[in-house]
Amino acid sequence: MLSQAYLAALTELLYTHSGEMAGVYDLRLGWFTHVNPAGVQLLAYPSEEAFLADPNHSLRTPPWTTAQWQQLWDITRREGHHELEADIRRHVGEPFRAYVKLTYFEVEGRPLLLVNLTEHSRLQQAERALAHSVRRFEAVFTNATLGIIVSDRAGQMVSANERAGQLFGYAPAELLGQQIEVLVPDAAGRHHAQLRESYNANPQVREMGHDRPLAGQRRDGSVFPVEASLSYFYLDEELYVVAYLVDLSAQQAAEQELHTQHQRVARLNAELEQKVIDRTNALLLTLEQLEKRGDQLALALQAEQELGELKSRFVRMASHEFRTPLTAVLTSADLIEEFPGSHQQAQRLKYVDHIRTSVQHLNNILEEFLSVGRIEEGKIEAHPGNLNLTSLVHDTVADMQSLRQAGQTIDWHVECPIPVRLDASLLRKILMNLLSNALKYSGENSVVTVRASCQPWELTITVQDQGVGISQEDQAHLFEQFFRAPSVITVPGTGLGLYIVARYLELMGGTIDLQSALGEGTTVTVRLPLTTPD
Repeated sequence: MLSQAYLAALTELLYTHSGEMAGVYDLRLGWFTHVNPAGVQLLAYPSEEAFLADPNHSLRTPPWTTAQWQQLWDITRREGHHELEADIRRHVGEPFRAYVKLTYFEVEGRPLLLVNLTEHSRLQQAERALAHSVRRFEAVFTNATLGIIVSDRAGQMVSANERAGQLFGYAPAELLGQQIEVLVPDAAGRHHAQLRESYNANPQVREMGHDRPLAGQRRDGSVFPVEASLSYFYLDEELYVVAYLVDLSAQQAAEQELHTQHQRVARLNAELEQKVIDRTNALLLTLEQLEKRGDQLALALQAEQELGELKSRFVRMASHEFRTPLTAVLTSADLIEEFPGSHQQAQRLKYVDHIRTSVQHLNNILEEFLSVGRIEEGKIEAHPGNLNLTSLVHDTVADMQSLRQAGQTIDWHVECPIPVRLDASLLRKILMNLLSNALKYSGENSVVTVRASCQPWELTITVQDQGVGISQEDQAHLFEQFFRAPSVITVPGTGLGLYIVARYLELMGGTIDLQSALGEGTTVTVRLPLTTPD
């Protein structure tokens, strides 16, 4: 036990005459109560009193907060001491990087921290970084999952990790000082020295073996397959070679088992394939004949179904469309007989007009049938010629006035400043069909809009109505023969109009687009390519 005199002398040496800062920090006070002369000089204060009375109470930059001091105190109290690096402020001058050591102690139950502070020099920082780097390297080297062996130019092993010792059955220390050839089987070992000299002459990072299997020899003499890669480094101008080693025993065993299973599966497959071939050959001729018969029957059935559907549509349409005008003709003829007197001429003319209208309707139906027939037979061709688009639209609209219902109007406008060369007959029939549908499926007091515009390369005609509209489901069938949407089945029609329009446009190289929704009307847009007029 040291006497008070010795303790005072030691305190004087370790505290007052120390070359590094030493100070006592009082957590309750929140600042230092003592600091040695080295600390006053290091922090550039004029005196110890000036440091202790500094109102900033700031040691670090940025300053430690009260909570941070509390945290440092907690760690130091728990562990006894604590070390860290920090940027320290000077009273005058630039901050500096310092190494801080904290030690916990108590005086009369009062918790205190002894703060030792040393300024980092570049050499100290480098040494510390080097020490960290060495520790990291040692951790990686020691705990690596593959074997690592370092040997010098002469092939003498100078370092080996734990895994390398496990692979070859040695303690790592037992390998140090031995030649690398003790790990190579005798047959290959005789050539290994030559290969090592060749590698020393031209060291490079590469795999060993170059697609040849390598073998390692354990301490007990057993041999096992190994995969090895080489790298190198120089230390004090001395070459050192690093070998990275992986045991391939499990991998090769798995590969061998897989190869055996592949062979077994191959034999089973060959046997099965032969059985299948034998049985298939007996069925090939019959199957080929059945396939041909099946194809023929499928085509015939499809054609019969299509024909049956077409016939059904035609019968439904014809029975309805022909019955209505024929009934009107018969009724009108009967009524005419009831008005024999000359004074009843007005009534007779009225019913004669009904007959005339019904006959015209029948004629239109027959004309549509004939048009379909001529199209299917290829007897209709497009014959382009110069035409006046405004006159054509005007005349077509005028001819369609008789189809208007009460209060219906046709609003048309043509904007075509360039000459047009198209088949006037086909274009007129297309426009008549579209106007007929628009008027037929629109209610009273509605407006049908026709717009035509020309560009140097294309004619665009749009017909828009305010009618019942067409559902998305029905739109997919609008251009089929005799198709009538359920929503308009009570309105007279053959279901051929849009089919004929589409075929006419096909002859003229044009396209048709239809936009519609139930209850919101329909807009049909026709586009036709234009050529330069003669």
